[in-house]
Amino acid sequence: MGRLTPAVTRSLLTGVAEADAAHRRDWPGRPTTRQPVQVLYVPAHRLPEDPVATLGGEARRLLADHAPDGVALASAVDLPGAMGDRVHARVRAKLDREPIEDLRVDFEDGYVGHDEGEEDADAVRTGRIVGRMLVEDRCTPFVGLRVKSFTDGLASRSVATLDAFLEALLGVAGRLPDGFVVTFPKIVAVAHVAAFVDVLAALEDAHGLAPDTLGFEAQIETTASVLGPDGRVVLRDIRDAGAGRLRAVHFGVFDYTAALGVPPEQQRLDHPGCDLARHLMQVTFAGTEVRLSDGSTNVVPADDTTPAVHTAWHVHAGHVRHSLLHGFEQGWDLHPAHLVSRYAAVFGHLLDGIDEILARLDAWEAGRRGGAVMDEPATVAVLRRRVDRAVACGALEAGNTPDTSGP
Repeated sequence: MGRLTPAVTRSLLTGVAEADAAHRRDWPGRPTTRQPVQVLYVPAHRLPEDPVATLGGEARRLLADHAPDGVALASAVDLPGAMGDRVHARVRAKLDREPIEDLRVDFEDGYVGHDEGEEDADAVRTGRIVGRMLVEDRCTPFVGLRVKSFTDGLASRSVATLDAFLEALLGVAGRLPDGFVVTFPKIVAVAHVAAFVDVLAALEDAHGLAPDTLGFEAQIETTASVLGPDGRVVLRDIRDAGAGRLRAVHFGVFDYTAALGVPPEQQRLDHPGCDLARHLMQVTFAGTEVRLSDGSTNVVPADDTTPAVHTAWHVHAGHVRHSLLHGFEQGWDLHPAHLVSRYAAVFGHLLDGIDEILARLDAWEAGRRGGAVMDEPATVAVLRRRVDRAVACGALEAGNTPDTSGP
């Protein structure tokens, strides 16, 4: 009897290091850079010359007219009354400073009934608008466009629009915004993703962009982009076909629920049928570089009366909370009114219990136990990430938090 020899131990552990390396390659860890909490989709033909001033200004007006104080806002979006004033102040400051985090010019479902000549003209016009936003230092932190899908014979049109948009943007600004991304919708075949990646590489070459500059988001809104014909989950295949360019996957509520046969009046973000796809997306992309975004709410104010605006805010805020509770930290907005309810719901979520979290982090930094909780490093990392998210989106002032830069 005796201890294992080094040679025996080495033989038993053969392959462990290689398996570790493979795991790090397949699950490289989530990005540490900022992720926006929202993305505002604007049909290309309706994009104003100054999107931030125009659309952000409308959101500010709606807040001032229909929720002038914390009591009104808390009632409209179903916040605890005690949080009303704090959230209202932060939302108002957000709309003053950075009303839109991510702007997406839409040439797909929000852009129907336009011929090729009109689409070419709108691609040039909107590309120049984004270019001027960049040159004049008023660009949103993240920006891009949604092209048409490669289904139904639309691939050539999709490429032509992206090509014209890039040419116009680069002609004005000479470079792309740092947060530039392209949304690729209605995926029905992994081969379409591979072809789109080839298109992006060719466009980089044509426009003098560095390799791998153009990244994309994949919209998961068809059943074929979730399960293949053999019943196997194909989401990982989409990532592989993305060849390192896939930045995020965005869930498409209405195409997906329609494909399931859900009746129109039940097609909504929080329908139970959507949760399977969202959870598969989570499991597939957890621990990878691919981020998640939930879809949109199609309920908007019916008119400019307070009851109509509050009704839209209430529905939208409920959907935002559904996304947040399921781990989807970003979602789509379709109307300036959604900016108010988005930020109110997100800020309410992030600020709920934040004072206790800050106290626990402060205690950890000082080497003390955080009250009745004995935190571990993994828990502290999650708490720090929550604080970082709150600061990045504007729920918290940056100077009023403990140092969260530690391990």
